[in-house]
Amino acid sequence: MAFDNKIKFPLWVYPQTIENVRTHYRHDNCKSQSEFIEKAISFYIGYLDEERSVNYISPLITETVKATIAGTEQRLSRLLFKVAVELGKVSNMLAAVNDIDDETLRQLQSMCVNEVRKINGIISYEDAVDFQKE
Repeated sequence: MAFDNKIKFPLWVYPQTIENVRTHYRHDNCKSQSEFIEKAISFYIGYLDEERSVNYISPLITETVKATIAGTEQRLSRLLFKVAVELGKVSNMLAAVNDIDDETLRQLQSMCVNEVRKINGIISYEDAVDFQKE
């Protein structure tokens, strides 16, 4: 900015404040105390504007994240429903072709619960085949 565009106005500050300006303006590579004060004012205005921006943007980000999570939750729920339907079909087909007594079914339930806990829910058809061959 050119000097002729600047305006002069009275500035009342405490003696310690002006002493801090005199001490620090050269360390900030300012040519004058006025430049240092102008930079300080611009910095503070930027800080205030940023604070308003955060207060404005933060709820928008929160709502966007909530909407994204809700959409993902709905898709996962639909996929889990489809998987449950397919599992129900397979279970009914297996039950129709095999005659399994209640005790064997209870043992199978217990074994599967323990296996799923052990493998943390990551089921592999190949591992099941290997287990059944043992």
